[in-house]
Amino acid sequence: MMKKIIASLIAMTMTISMAAVSFGASIEIADIDEEAATEAAGGEEVAAAVEGDYHIGIVTGSVSQSEDDRRGAEAFQAMYGEDRVTLAIYPDNFTEELETTIQTIVNLSDDPDMKAIIVNQAIPGTTEAFRQIKERRPDILCIAGESHEDLPEIGSAADLVCNNDFVARGYLIIRTAHELGCDTFVHISFPRHMSYETMSRRVAIMKEACKEFGMEFVMETAPDPTTDVGVPGAQAYILEHVPEWVEKYGTNSAYFCTNDAHTEPLLKQLLEYGGYFIEADLPSPLMGYPGALGLDLTEEAGDFEKILAKVESAIVEKGGAGKFGTWAYSYGYTVSAGLAQHAMNVIDGVSELENIDDIAKAYQEFSPNAAWNGSNYTNADTGVKLGNVFLVYQDTYIMGDPGYYMGSTDIEVPEKYFTIK
Repeated sequence: MMKKIIASLIAMTMTISMAAVSFGASIEIADIDEEAATEAAGGEEVAAAVEGDYHIGIVTGSVSQSEDDRRGAEAFQAMYGEDRVTLAIYPDNFTEELETTIQTIVNLSDDPDMKAIIVNQAIPGTTEAFRQIKERRPDILCIAGESHEDLPEIGSAADLVCNNDFVARGYLIIRTAHELGCDTFVHISFPRHMSYETMSRRVAIMKEACKEFGMEFVMETAPDPTTDVGVPGAQAYILEHVPEWVEKYGTNSAYFCTNDAHTEPLLKQLLEYGGYFIEADLPSPLMGYPGALGLDLTEEAGDFEKILAKVESAIVEKGGAGKFGTWAYSYGYTVSAGLAQHAMNVIDGVSELENIDDIAKAYQEFSPNAAWNGSNYTNADTGVKLGNVFLVYQDTYIMGDPGYYMGSTDIEVPEKYFTIK
């Protein structure tokens, strides 16, 4: 309860920086008077709760690649202080800088007071980094959010892994598109992402779901932002090709991309030329929407209900009502802050590491009105369920006048989709 009081007080004073990848405005972080927040929340007793004798480390991508992930980490650090929470950023070009990525994560274990390290997104190199950390500091909890590596592999090194539910969502995203009247689903990605089990299995599920609902499934390839073209080149490609795709597939086509940097230009062009967007790969009202819409969210920073309302109003104004969706609360933001909160709860002895209800409780600290669902990951090849690997998802919100939830978390996904690969 004391943590919730502190979180609420700080949330009212905190402004989070949200620099759009290339189109939007930026917002600055304001200093937080932690002493004042502590006194207002109950004086020395609460101060003791805030000032622990251990440290938490959070590693994320940069703002240009994973803005929401980074902002969630910054919000958690603002809640508990820089003296307790250490942040780090892995390289944008992590595929070419593997050793730097590994060392960035491992370096956090040099702190003798470090007790948990969270990596979100857990890009290639995280498994090796966790193994090295466990060799030198087995006392440190190693937690992966949204792993890019095979889940059984990273699950063998991490204490806990939490990914978006690519199995259930592969079906539910297509089902939602069908319910909104779409006849074609366009999947945009590149070879590196398609080499990941999570994304390749999701594509197989989406294809099967399209068959079930009588929709056409199409795959388009766009440049990988981690290659020489970089983020600007990858975004320019999307800007150029979306009008061609809409003309080719029609305005009743729904679009999905697997990369964060592709999302903003995709949304910008769909709003201009037509088409549907059910939700981002890692959904959030901040994922692509502010930049695509040219929104200044300075006054709404840190308040996702107000952020969503402002984004929704702009969508409606541009004629996108009933065609654009999201999760009401940012997935990347929630994972960074929620997994750090869960780690703290486990260290403090108030939660169990491999308990989905306790994980959800920590997530809900940062998404208080969200409906969540999820389950343990099951290996499609072996049928083995992994006790320390969880797949989670939030209900889909379609923006409109008014907007509405699709009830996705209440839908039972047909059993056959859990074994498709």
